[in-house]
Amino acid sequence: MYVLLYTILAGLAILPLFLYLRNPYFTQELRYTVTCILLGLRINRIKRSKPFYSMLDCFLDKVKKHPNKQFIVFEKSSYTYRDVDKQSNKLARALSQHASVKEGDTVALFMGNEPMYVFIWLALAKLGCTAALLNYNIRSKSLLHCFTCCGTNVLLAASELRGAVEEVLPTLREQSVRVFVLGEEEEKCVTEGVNTLSSSRIQQASDQPLDAQLRSKVTLKSPALYIYTSGTTGLPKAAVITQERLYMASSMQAISGVASDDVIYIYLPLYHTAGFMMGLTGAIERGNTVVLRRKFSASNFWDDCRKHKVTVIQYIGEIMRYLCNSPKKDNDRHHKVRLALGNGLRADTWSEFLQRFGDIRVCECYGATEGNVGFINYIGKVGAIGKEHFLHKVRLLALIKCSYDTEREEPVKDSRGFCIKVPKGETGLLVAKITAQAPFSGYANNQQQTDRKKLRDVFVKGDLYFNSGDLLRIDHEGFVYFMDRIGDTFRWKGENVATTEVTEHLIMVECIEEANVYGVKIPGHEGRVGMATIKLKDDMEFDSKATLEHVKTSLPSYARPRFIRIQNSLAVTGTFKHMKVKLAEEGFNPAMMQDRLYYLEDSKGYIPMTQEMYHSISDGKIHL
Repeated sequence: MYVLLYTILAGLAILPLFLYLRNPYFTQELRYTVTCILLGLRINRIKRSKPFYSMLDCFLDKVKKHPNKQFIVFEKSSYTYRDVDKQSNKLARALSQHASVKEGDTVALFMGNEPMYVFIWLALAKLGCTAALLNYNIRSKSLLHCFTCCGTNVLLAASELRGAVEEVLPTLREQSVRVFVLGEEEEKCVTEGVNTLSSSRIQQASDQPLDAQLRSKVTLKSPALYIYTSGTTGLPKAAVITQERLYMASSMQAISGVASDDVIYIYLPLYHTAGFMMGLTGAIERGNTVVLRRKFSASNFWDDCRKHKVTVIQYIGEIMRYLCNSPKKDNDRHHKVRLALGNGLRADTWSEFLQRFGDIRVCECYGATEGNVGFINYIGKVGAIGKEHFLHKVRLLALIKCSYDTEREEPVKDSRGFCIKVPKGETGLLVAKITAQAPFSGYANNQQQTDRKKLRDVFVKGDLYFNSGDLLRIDHEGFVYFMDRIGDTFRWKGENVATTEVTEHLIMVECIEEANVYGVKIPGHEGRVGMATIKLKDDMEFDSKATLEHVKTSLPSYARPRFIRIQNSLAVTGTFKHMKVKLAEEGFNPAMMQDRLYYLEDSKGYIPMTQEMYHSISDGKIHL
């Protein structure tokens, strides 16, 4: 009996070693699994709770738990959880009394990052309203499109955006939209059709709690927010964010290991998923402190982190590269930041960031605003967006073969008419089964675009999958890598060209600081040929010889950019993603631009592009 007992104890003692040898990531995977299961159980309890427990209720619980804890730090002001609660109560009453806002209304917020943004959202939640978060950079046609596509009743705008509102005011008045400018005093507002919600009116309102019956009709499936896609490929679409989806996205901080005593730095726009859900409501779910900034500033970034003892930062798109390109300082590693949470970090920038700014755990994530699937790199593998996990198999995810024709973007089917899974190590289109546990709510009042994101009869007759539009690759260890957007990948000479891969090679050229790669149409040719718009490093000229040598040694002939356009700065969205549509439309015609333009001539390298050369290429006299 003792022998058996000793044998069992010995086996238990060496079990961790055995598991580690079989899987060196066992510890991290176990911790991630436990976290996800506990979080899943908690969310299931919330789903079953009566009455419905919303993110607002979560906030109110935090107010009760630690009313005097700092919630928002902004410039020279600071607000506790109790302060924010009281301010949102005042605003809710002012909106109800002076703007006739009531349960079921959709109210558009048109303003930048500031505490008032948070106060208003909470106020609207207390009234049972849905908030449409407008990008404060959009104007004219795009602004009207975003405003009207989700059936908005009321527009609340910051005073500094009054001019943008007045541009579209005639149309808003035709639609009987109530327009309010915040913060201005009554006598300063003289434009017919524009009302004011002045600071004095707000402060005169009571700060006492509102009756929960005002939001009694809100359910798990009710829309909490409308968040707009970035518009890199056309007019933005309003993604429907239900109360359930809001809670799920807000759990990202918990999964990443953010604690209630952390201080998170939010400079990303609150009108976007990353800033609002992963940042703001994620902080509410954790009960931590938010240091809010109007917009990103590379020169002030680390000074802010040191001043406010920031422990968690967010990033997206090109942010990390901007930080790495900023002038080096002796105190680059003097900070308390322990975790960076975000997406879109290139492997080379990732390594450079860690080497320069110290031992910061980078938690790279993947997900779309409207999507029903996501990954998180809980291991910390440089360059990966996540790791395959048995929980993903439960959620029925797959990478499938697809056509890279930008006009069709269709999956490849087998002889039975079903999609084909790609083997490990190959690039495929990510799809995720739409189920009750993984719903896809689609876009507001846009059934056509909603249907375009759905794939039917994928593996069996009658199944339904969400089409992410993203090309991913899973290696033999199970790590997941983002390769490209299917709309960005183009086909040339019968081969698929991934814009991200070409971009990564171009920015390795000494003179090039930033690159945006896309395909352009050539008359008489199938597919699209590669073109890059670049930004040069300060005080450097375009080195055509070095660029040619690098692309020749690094890229196959079909992937080398045939045209290079040089700009002083590259246009990006509010979340720092490169804008490609307009550049692709302008193409390689010198008459369409004032920028310098170069053409890759096989025998001479990159040479200045002329109008005569453009006509020769278009007429087929110069063969590509």
